[in-house]
Amino acid sequence: MAPSAAAHLTPEQLDALAAELDAIRDEVLGGLGESDARYIHNVIKLQRSLEIAGRGALIFSLNPAAWVAGTAALSVAKILDNMEIGHNVLHGQWDWMKDPKIHSTTWEWDHASTSKAWQKSHNYEHHTFTNVRGKDRDLGYAVMRVTPEQPWKPIDLIQPLTNFGLSLVFEWGIAIYDIELEKVQEGTKPWSQAKQELKALWRKTRRQLAKDYVLFPLLSGPGFVQTAAANLTANTVRNIWSHAVIFCGHFPDGTETFEESRLENETQGEWYVRQMLGSANLTGSPTFHLMTGNLSHQIEHHLFPDVPSNHYAKIAPRVREICDRYGLPYTAGPLPKQYFKVLRKIFRYAFPGGAPKTA
Repeated sequence: MAPSAAAHLTPEQLDALAAELDAIRDEVLGGLGESDARYIHNVIKLQRSLEIAGRGALIFSLNPAAWVAGTAALSVAKILDNMEIGHNVLHGQWDWMKDPKIHSTTWEWDHASTSKAWQKSHNYEHHTFTNVRGKDRDLGYAVMRVTPEQPWKPIDLIQPLTNFGLSLVFEWGIAIYDIELEKVQEGTKPWSQAKQELKALWRKTRRQLAKDYVLFPLLSGPGFVQTAAANLTANTVRNIWSHAVIFCGHFPDGTETFEESRLENETQGEWYVRQMLGSANLTGSPTFHLMTGNLSHQIEHHLFPDVPSNHYAKIAPRVREICDRYGLPYTAGPLPKQYFKVLRKIFRYAFPGGAPKTA
């Protein structure tokens, strides 16, 4: 195994780094106010306007132009709902507003996963144990080998196809993944608990399927099939986009994974460093950052998951300067380049081996 890029840091340096990052977080949270509330209200208004416009256009889905326009508007609305709104609301980034309509305990999103299941698997497991092998189940989402330390299995040979299939049905893959059925098979999770979670998932699934493939298509009358196809297309576009953005956040070259022993007596400074070394950013325009839910600033998000996402672009230069000063990498690049690296890694680890050669 290659040594960690943080191996040179002393305990004193780690404490100093933690103090600097704590100060950034405290500064941002202490300055939240009306402009921030206006931001999230405007994004929600934009998302709902796009959804209304898209579904309105699809009433006339027999017209090709209306179908294209409606599908495009609905695709963007679904991406905004999941990425910039739902994901960040469920992290509690807007709980400080004490608005019951925009609160992590009440929000439900246009996604197959229930909010509670997502918060457990993502907010707790992934963000607490980021890139720790055996603890962070998001490493390969339990179906792919993405590090050389993961044992190779013959089924891994088809993981490029598995990855493609997962991208098409990403929200459903995540929803099933949240149930942790593999733990039931291992005997470490009671079937009674999984059964209750599957019932909750089915209740959510029924609403999602009825909304997109029955109720709204019925409004189109003779255009029922075309509207259902438009909804399927919008959901697929959203799935492919979110899959690409999320996979680019932790799997490109330059990111590290960690042994479970790393968690023993982990200090705040060591936790911060693990988040930075295990995450990667995407570069792009303000519109691009909005469409990624600001997960293009994955490093900043993992450092400060409860900080409102509209602040990540502002604090990113300060975080990068800290990385430079402490001799730590700050992995970033455009989406096409980073996703190519992800795919290259998925193809390579479909075969045995893959560990870096030692000097």
